Amino acid sequence: MRLTEYLRARKWSQLFGYFLFISVLAAGYYYNLTFVQLGLIDLGTRIVGLSRFQVSVGMSALALVAFLTAISVGTALDMYGWSRNFNAKLRILWGVIVLQLLLTLAAPYLRTGTAFGAWIILCAVSLGTGMPTTFSLVIDLVPVEDRGWVAAAATACAYFLANVYPLQWRIESFSIVMSAAMAPAVVLLGVFAFRDVAFLDSLKRQHRDPDFGVGRFCRPTAVRTWSYEFWSFILLMFGVYFIDSLGFLRIIETPAYIYTSWQSPDFGIHLLIGGIHVLTAIMAGVLYSNFGRRWLFLVVFGLFGFTHLMYIFDIRAGVGEAPLLMPLFYSGAVSFYTVLNFALWPDMSTPDTIGRHSAIGVGFAGFLATFLSTAVVLYMESTTMPLVNHLNIVDALALLLFFLLLVMVYARRMVMLAHSREQKT
Repeated sequence: MRLTEYLRARKWSQLFGYFLFISVLAAGYYYNLTFVQLGLIDLGTRIVGLSRFQVSVGMSALALVAFLTAISVGTALDMYGWSRNFNAKLRILWGVIVLQLLLTLAAPYLRTGTAFGAWIILCAVSLGTGMPTTFSLVIDLVPVEDRGWVAAAATACAYFLANVYPLQWRIESFSIVMSAAMAPAVVLLGVFAFRDVAFLDSLKRQHRDPDFGVGRFCRPTAVRTWSYEFWSFILLMFGVYFIDSLGFLRIIETPAYIYTSWQSPDFGIHLLIGGIHVLTAIMAGVLYSNFGRRWLFLVVFGLFGFTHLMYIFDIRAGVGEAPLLMPLFYSGAVSFYTVLNFALWPDMSTPDTIGRHSAIGVGFAGFLATFLSTAVVLYMESTTMPLVNHLNIVDALALLLFFLLLVMVYARRMVMLAHSREQKT
């Protein structure tokens, strides 16, 4: 671990780089998890007075616009060399945070569907701009060998905070929390972005070091954007996000499950779920550093399949109050794939492709998967599909992808063995 070397050598600039990246990534994801994914439902239905269908359409539009923005911004970062320019990335992030702060302050005062729609578009642009820019900072701040545990740290922070505060999923609570956190961040990041801070000079050159700039899976040959290897993992991550959203969007509409877990009045349950997120994020960080990518996807699909199977059994049994074990397993699966998502795209990139690859990874596998999943959930609800049938489909998809990936791993091993035998003969 490079961090221990920096600690012994007292390289404070490099240590601050770790802190800066983890803080920016965790804060951005926390904003998306709480204020956007949960707060907008409350804003649209309770404050603006829209139906759940109309809010869901707005959320789908947000995901689609964010996807298109991420692809455009990620391509521009690489095309114009901004991916290699530390100050340029900080300035873009500063602009994103300023816009999000204004949107956060304005959100509780929206009263019309038109204003809500305009807010959605601006929020989508900020998310689509911020994600690839944040990911591209990794080549300046985090050495390749430490990316697994850094992704774990960001995941643990984001999910723990999202589960313990605020307890009420109301737009007013989210707005107060996010505004209080973003205001000092605007000042601090503005100083770093627009002033010549000597303390950060060494960080601006680190992307030239192969231990920072060239990802783990780009050695010895860089992963090409249109290669089978890159898009196979894009599709796998797309499947993870799709399955997660397809199940969770229906679960949160079932009071028997959501009010005994993520919205429970018992603060101890929130702490427990947050603690599970931290524990499984650490486990995922360790596994990411020591195992291949396909094996980690197997763990994720297996966890989702097992978790949704537990929900199905519980519904069919009709016991009543939902066991806490189910949301704990669900939280573990979410932490696993989030760590994988945070670390995978930078490790499949170089300084010339980091913007584009992270934009496609987060945009296609994240935003677009959420958009399509939301549309499918709306269609299923319009047909009055029972909850157990809905979760049967989700579980079938998770298990299907699990077994397909298992077959792919086995086939790949057989091909490698065949090639080695040919070379020996």
